[in-house]
Amino acid sequence: MIKTSVKAGDVLKHKSDCLILFSPESKPAGLLKQIDGLLNGALTAAFQSKRFEGKLNQTFQQSVRGLMGADSILVVGLGKSKDVKEEQIRQASGTGAKAAEKSRHRKIAMFLNEKDAGKSAKSKKKQTGSPIAAALVEGAQLGLYHFDQYKSPDKDDPPSRIGEITILAPSKPKVNDYQKGVDQAEKLCEAVIATRDLQHHPGNTATPAFLAKAAQTMARKHKITCKILEKKDMEKLGMGSLLGVARGSHEPPKFIVMEYKGGKAKDKPVVIVGKGVTFDTVGISLKPGASMDEMKFDMSGGAVTIGTLQAVASLKLKVNVVGLVPTVENMPGGSAIKPGDILTASNGKTIEVLNTDAEGRLILADALVYAQRYQPKVLIDLATLTGAVIFALGHQAAAAVGTDQKLIQKLIQCGDTTGERLWQLPLYEEFDKATKSAIPDLKNITS
Repeated sequence: MIKTSVKAGDVLKHKSDCLILFSPESKPAGLLKQIDGLLNGALTAAFQSKRFEGKLNQTFQQSVRGLMGADSILVVGLGKSKDVKEEQIRQASGTGAKAAEKSRHRKIAMFLNEKDAGKSAKSKKKQTGSPIAAALVEGAQLGLYHFDQYKSPDKDDPPSRIGEITILAPSKPKVNDYQKGVDQAEKLCEAVIATRDLQHHPGNTATPAFLAKAAQTMARKHKITCKILEKKDMEKLGMGSLLGVARGSHEPPKFIVMEYKGGKAKDKPVVIVGKGVTFDTVGISLKPGASMDEMKFDMSGGAVTIGTLQAVASLKLKVNVVGLVPTVENMPGGSAIKPGDILTASNGKTIEVLNTDAEGRLILADALVYAQRYQPKVLIDLATLTGAVIFALGHQAAAAVGTDQKLIQKLIQCGDTTGERLWQLPLYEEFDKATKSAIPDLKNITS
């Protein structure tokens, strides 16, 4: 995490390598008008020539050494004023931070006039601290994410990295509110960054055992309960569907159980189940070689579940949350399941494996059965389950499929707020009938 602080004072006199400012689609006003005067109308000229119009993520950079406290300014567009919400601020902040880093600046400061912050300027109910400060920090911290653990240091041309971010509050009375927003955003960003790190490790590092150890380390740090079910434990529970997928690999499966108790003892928990296939060759129904390296990301649902528990615990939310991660490696070994094999899940249901590429639903089946022991208030499943979603929705949204319409609507609303969009796909009665098999109870793919 990059060191972040909050300060108040004269923005024009604040010392930094780069001062990042934000502008909607309008002519320079307020502070920007002042700066435009210092620059002999350079900003106005940029607007007139349409080199910069304030469109979302447009940038205008100018050296101001000697005229201001900062060495240079970077103005980032927010788009139309009526459309500005927290997501537009996050995007603009990330764009500005990355552009500043590309210009080899090390210390940056950010200031957003609250009049330009649109609908995000007003704190929502139950929100702690300034949503403007939170959005600026989230955009910058996540925009500047790097995963360098496997790179050798380049002594001749070391990468330039921003090491310090300052969020400038509009006045001293606002500093406390801004600091609360920054603190909350940093905890969220730490959880997202920990999740991204887990996703980016290669399959020979991020094995089921590695994922289980990462969950235990996180749980100890944040004082939550974490237990790991081993293969023998899963055998006792009759998790034949999960164990079937793990059969082809030398890496033993793990079943991660994390429990956070922030609510009342009698409150039913929110249970999150995350798919944790640490590498998916697809098994006997082998994938084509092209882009198979990306199958290390097939544990993303599990990584997000671990990250979510970290976020919930660090924010001390008053809710009970359980995270379940069935984690395996899907390989085409001599003992791997074959198309046509029949597995028995922990609830006694028998499943015909018609394609070993449909392995995620097999490990999730036993995890979802296990989740029932908690009598959950809601059950949320996270999985990189099928590339067919990309055909339907592209890379712009994830699919939501479920039986609780109120929960789906809440999740869609959360997605709109955070910029992680969801789109509901149907779950028709005919789909259930299509999974019935002529031989066992179910089959793992349909026509």
